[in-house]
Amino acid sequence: MAAIKEKHGTHCEVNTMSYEENKPKAFERLNLDESSYRVYEDGKVGIFHCIGTVSDEEGYAKAQADPERARPYPFSPEAGSTRVRDLSETEFSAGELMALAEEYMKYLTDNYPQFTFSGKFTTTRQTDTFTNDLGADYSNSDASVGVGIMFKHKDSKNIMDGDFEFNMRTPDDGTKFREMADLYLGKWDTAAEIPEDVILDMQYYGFADSLVSELDAEEMSLGNSRLSGKLGEKVFADSFTLEHDATDKESWYTRFWDGEGCVIPGDKLLLIENGVIKIGYSDKRVADKYGVPHTKTAGRNFGDLTYPGGMNVRIRRSDKTIRELLDGRCAVIPIDYTRSQLDQKGDMTIVINSSLLWDGDKVIGRLPEFKVKTNFYDIFGKDFLGVGSDNPATYHDKQMLLRVERV
Repeated sequence: MAAIKEKHGTHCEVNTMSYEENKPKAFERLNLDESSYRVYEDGKVGIFHCIGTVSDEEGYAKAQADPERARPYPFSPEAGSTRVRDLSETEFSAGELMALAEEYMKYLTDNYPQFTFSGKFTTTRQTDTFTNDLGADYSNSDASVGVGIMFKHKDSKNIMDGDFEFNMRTPDDGTKFREMADLYLGKWDTAAEIPEDVILDMQYYGFADSLVSELDAEEMSLGNSRLSGKLGEKVFADSFTLEHDATDKESWYTRFWDGEGCVIPGDKLLLIENGVIKIGYSDKRVADKYGVPHTKTAGRNFGDLTYPGGMNVRIRRSDKTIRELLDGRCAVIPIDYTRSQLDQKGDMTIVINSSLLWDGDKVIGRLPEFKVKTNFYDIFGKDFLGVGSDNPATYHDKQMLLRVERV
């Protein structure tokens, strides 16, 4: 076939105001341009990865000229159209960022003098692009303001006692920050008892990543996944549904196309529905090699061929709030903890060094160190209590309730 040119690009602008031990430390500004030039011809693709900027003419020439850059690729590049999406809601200047940081740090030091604080306050704007000779011309832009605070009690011998963070597309009047600070710090010196029925209130991303790795269609086909041979079977709870969702407004910088330029109809892919395994995800290579459906979920790799993955997975929310899901019980908010890897049986141990006990509305106090265990199938099965319909101040984000067993 005639040579087809394709370009993947990212432009990212980041401003960061950092504080250390309650005092301003530095203001930093980063501008990053990164591109992947690709030329498809005769069942191969030449790739040139550029950090910085070069002319398109030079980028394509380098992708095509060096035979060592060629990779076998017996698939047709993706035709497309023009689509532009901008999820950003506001422009936030460097001056506004510094003023916000000063205001938030003043709130902490005025109201919680028993702690020492370090923090990073960040604005990020990112635009991703994809173009080729077959008519595809995609652009996705997003922007956020991020707040991350580390804290240490002045009587503590630890380097750090805990941290909290959140992102927002449009800064509010400071209410979100004050709510989160008060929740984490207000009852730090109040001791609480570990409940007999231990329920964790956590962001689900780490657990979801462990599950997603088992849904790789190649690993499922090879028999290497815990979910091999389970397509169409009910494995998890009735209330558990997992999907790739490129429309999720509570995630950041999510493209609506994959690493091969494919776009999923409706920008969503259902992976697990009501506990039933619906499909494993794949790129073109895996779909062709193993005869599985092509799910248009290739991870982007600027310097080489794609791989299955690169998704934005979310667990479908319950219609109940976190407090309603708790139904009068209390939950543990882990602050400093370590998780073991899943063993062969799917068991996992979590050592919770520091945590708070709360009832879905207010914090009761801080808990001593303890250890719990869970299992791969139970996390989203019998011990899965749901993802709340709301975003309480614990994370100002999606959060999951999970019952665990104390060790």
